Amino acid sequence: MAVLTLDSIIQRIADLQAEMGLFPSFRHNPSIFYRRPDTNVFFTAVTVFTLQHIRSAASPESQQLIDHIASRAATAYPIFRNKDGLNTYNFWPTRPSQHFSNGYVFRHFEHFRIPDDIDDTAMVYLTAPPAPAERLWLKEKLSQHANGSQSQRIRNTYPEYRSLRAYSTWFGKHMGVDFDACALSNILYCIYQYDLPRNEHDTDSLAYLRSVVESGRYVAAPFQCAPHYARTSLIIYHLARLIAAFPIAELEPIRPRLIADTRSLLTTSQNRVEHLLLATSLHRLGEDVPKINLNGIEQDFATFHFFIAGLLTAYEQPWLRQFADRPLMQMRWQCEAHCWALVAEYVMMYDV
Repeated sequence: MAVLTLDSIIQRIADLQAEMGLFPSFRHNPSIFYRRPDTNVFFTAVTVFTLQHIRSAASPESQQLIDHIASRAATAYPIFRNKDGLNTYNFWPTRPSQHFSNGYVFRHFEHFRIPDDIDDTAMVYLTAPPAPAERLWLKEKLSQHANGSQSQRIRNTYPEYRSLRAYSTWFGKHMGVDFDACALSNILYCIYQYDLPRNEHDTDSLAYLRSVVESGRYVAAPFQCAPHYARTSLIIYHLARLIAAFPIAELEPIRPRLIADTRSLLTTSQNRVEHLLLATSLHRLGEDVPKINLNGIEQDFATFHFFIAGLLTAYEQPWLRQFADRPLMQMRWQCEAHCWALVAEYVMMYDV
């Protein structure tokens, strides 16, 4: 079996990029034997983001390949831009709306048509840097949709978090306010990357991230802390990436807890892609990188998912929300190119 090198993995990823610049991904729910190809911006942008961060460790040829991948991806981004031309981005194409793309049922229901969100917007901004004026515009836009900035306040979180003026996942006026630790980590990464002015919304977003770790809730109830990722390992991965990239005093106290919980999860997780996430997180938190056997790693892609959509997550009624974390009520997203990007990220860190 050929040895996986950083350059060979990057070539594999390049080969997976479709002509229009997107990487293929699928949504599925094994409980109901459901699987559909999905046209979204998220997995393309997050794959490019990961590749750009390992670019310096690649050969000159692979660096050019990463640049080419990023350039092709950027040509597809306008398809997902706000339907009214604003500088925010949607998970799915917007003009016309293609929510639950390539499907037969959900695409016919307006309930499943989601507004633009901070996660996709952050990743597009980070991989195709906009002009300074657009970055400042986004910062103001975020404030307009933070918890308490309009008439809506968050209901679907723990009582002590309901007064936090943290950023909501959604930009939509009619969507309930939503806190997601991973999405918050991504938008804060964008804010720190471009050194945008900080305010109470940033402070409260960091307070939320710190508290879900210190309280242990991100281990005991990951769906409640990050409903669109819903696994402790993914929360750790996003927090460790943010902590490693920027000196954020508010998050330093949780470093020991993150390290301890990461080591614990490494002994219980059955999926090697998840092991890679955890190993990479340990490295970012200043620890040694555990050795993981990568032979046939692609066999683990089929049982790994990075992102979910809860079909009942948007509802604020408690009697409906109690079913939202059930696997039957969730779509899981998979992307081979992104899985390979996670492998490349680990290979780069392990070889350092």
